[in-house]
Amino acid sequence: MVVNFADKIVVGLAGVPISRDLKLTPEQFGLLGSSFFFLFSIAAIVVGFVVNRIEARWVLLVLALIWAVAQFPMVGEVSFTTLLICRIILGAGEGPAFSVAAHAIYKWFPDHKRTLPTAILSQGSAFGVILAVPALNWIIVNHSWHYAFGALGLVGLMWAAAWLALGKEGPLVPTPSAAAAEPRIPYARLLTSRTFVGCVAATFGAYWALSLGLTWFTTYIITGLGFSQHDAGLISVTPWLFGAAVVLLTGWLSQMLMARGVSTRRARGVLGAAPLVLGGLILLSMPLLHSPAALIAALVVGAGLCGSIYVVCPPMIAEFTPVSQRGAAIAIYGALYTLAGVVAPLVMGSVVQNAASPNDGYLTGYMINGAVLIASGLLGLLLLWPNTERARLLNHVAPAAVGLRTPA
Repeated sequence: MVVNFADKIVVGLAGVPISRDLKLTPEQFGLLGSSFFFLFSIAAIVVGFVVNRIEARWVLLVLALIWAVAQFPMVGEVSFTTLLICRIILGAGEGPAFSVAAHAIYKWFPDHKRTLPTAILSQGSAFGVILAVPALNWIIVNHSWHYAFGALGLVGLMWAAAWLALGKEGPLVPTPSAAAAEPRIPYARLLTSRTFVGCVAATFGAYWALSLGLTWFTTYIITGLGFSQHDAGLISVTPWLFGAAVVLLTGWLSQMLMARGVSTRRARGVLGAAPLVLGGLILLSMPLLHSPAALIAALVVGAGLCGSIYVVCPPMIAEFTPVSQRGAAIAIYGALYTLAGVVAPLVMGSVVQNAASPNDGYLTGYMINGAVLIASGLLGLLLLWPNTERARLLNHVAPAAVGLRTPA
């Protein structure tokens, strides 16, 4: 996940020099940010069904090789079309990554111990940015944004080599007889269950904020608030530092509450969804703020609080999904909520281009983000009931099949 998010951040970090060199309008840059997600969801769904049958370690290796190869065309002179195509290919390779990684991790930890490992996996995204931004920004400032892409390609190949040597499959996999005995829930019922829909709705809002952070945050710091590329690169690390703290704190707190007997409705559902509402309210307050420091702080805290939902949703889905269907269910969840990554950068680009001034456009775009977060958080609070979801779903499975396994 560190490598994954380093790949994601580079376009946003180099947004100003890329736009200058390729003479891009805000709408074109927004399209570039969205293009990463064009095949993201489709690939996530397809690979989600594949990983039900093929060991996750091999799937992750192939995905990482795709990430690495997709970076190298940008080392030389490149057109907007080539950059667009490479970002689409990169998105297809990275779309399934988190879902496959979560599925792989759950082969090492039982349900009551999954929240903290999920948090550690999730904060890989933050550390990917924290570690990559200073190095990539130095390359951009002192050499060229082209070489930043090349450096990421090399890192991707290094990770693939290390994974080939060290990656292993976890032991918590049902035997063939146990897998055959496990009840299967029709996907139509599984994917329309209250908690699954709540997870998608809540994480959609969080990913709206994350995709704006990946694509527009650094550009806003430079063109909206007047910072230099060097200073903006340093500032761009702060949301991810705060987000990493939120993610790890949520994982630890959720697991502690469950150890004390608190239901997963509260220890996962409420704990993950409530911060979205608070974060949305903070973003809505941005027009009332006037200093650059206050605006940056609002963005950092408002968007950073969203990290809580990534920690709790995959374990919630795993609570009620049969193991033989878990990889596909988590992947489809990821495919649906990441559709926000297609919409959010385009909306921001259109708003900025058509506003009276760039700064007005950015504030309007972040207010839209705030409204989306509040709606997503409220839907999460309403719909997330993982502690009773499995029993509801198994009520619709044939009694003979249910008798083969006691509901969790």
